[in-house]
Amino acid sequence: MAGAKTAVEWLASVAPDPEACRWDWERNPHGVALLPAGKAWDVLVLPGQLGYPTRDVLTRVLDQAGPVLADFGDSRVGFFVPPGTASRWLGTGIRTAGHGTWIVVPYPGRSTRGVRWLVSPDGSGTLTDPALLELAMHEAAAGLAADDDG
Repeated sequence: MAGAKTAVEWLASVAPDPEACRWDWERNPHGVALLPAGKAWDVLVLPGQLGYPTRDVLTRVLDQAGPVLADFGDSRVGFFVPPGTASRWLGTGIRTAGHGTWIVVPYPGRSTRGVRWLVSPDGSGTLTDPALLELAMHEAAAGLAADDDG
């Protein structure tokens, strides 16, 4: 559980009061916290039908992908990318969370009934490179198009 503790500290470090955030988060019965994007990471949110195959491509080609979230209905998948990415992203159909936005984040290593980790943060600050994410999205979309043709 040491990895989860490190991940919690890394995630909570962006909160206005990291210590209070961590304390509340550990005791929250829902196991979630509301954290500001745009400080240590931005989040690119893909529709689930593209997000899941994109995650699969990334986990095949990278030793350690950045954190990836899924919402409770599996309709959206969020990839943690470097801060500033959201303001420069131009992809159609992709939602962004950057400076000035907040996201619901589950406690690492704890199951929740809502949003959950598909790839948990490792606490080291590993993020997904936006250029690699874009390439993975293209590969995933090509695979989906091929499936539709078959």
